[in-house]
Amino acid sequence: MGLLAAAKKRYRAYSLGMRQRLAIAAALLAPRDLLVLDEPTNGLDPQGTREVRTLIGSLASDGTTVLVSSHLLAEVEQICSHLGVMREGRLVAQGTVSEVRGGGPAVVRVRTRQPEAAAVVLSELGVEQVRTVGGEVHGIPGALEPEKIVAALVHAGVGVQGFSVSTASLEDLFVALTGEGFDVSG
Repeated sequence: MGLLAAAKKRYRAYSLGMRQRLAIAAALLAPRDLLVLDEPTNGLDPQGTREVRTLIGSLASDGTTVLVSSHLLAEVEQICSHLGVMREGRLVAQGTVSEVRGGGPAVVRVRTRQPEAAAVVLSELGVEQVRTVGGEVHGIPGALEPEKIVAALVHAGVGVQGFSVSTASLEDLFVALTGEGFDVSG
């Protein structure tokens, strides 16, 4: 776990990252079928984070089930094969990463100098929830093929500087499933 250089240090002198590594090492002393890790990369530097990801992957490859509890959703996406999302003690979504991510609609983004004209074209095509954000127009294309959207924009004389279709991030899906934060109004 990369603690050999600190072997003579007292535990209280360990940094948060070193304590994290020590806790993981202690959990690995006995072979087990299930390993539960709560925020395993908390306090680790980028190299340590990468090492823990690799370790978790190798444990899983060797047949150990590793349950990771974390609020670092980008980290969860890199480490986990399956997800469970909890809200107020209840499981609100579960499945493979792609199944859970697939739960949100695709979003089309058009970057143009003519956002108003692009918004009209998208609306006429049947793109839902069309909105202008700065020099971009966003909307939900449904079953419309991206090629048809771009062709319609060009045919209408709208200059397309950039075009992308993306699915919601895991963070967006998490917020949609669990709510938009907490009330601090008192």
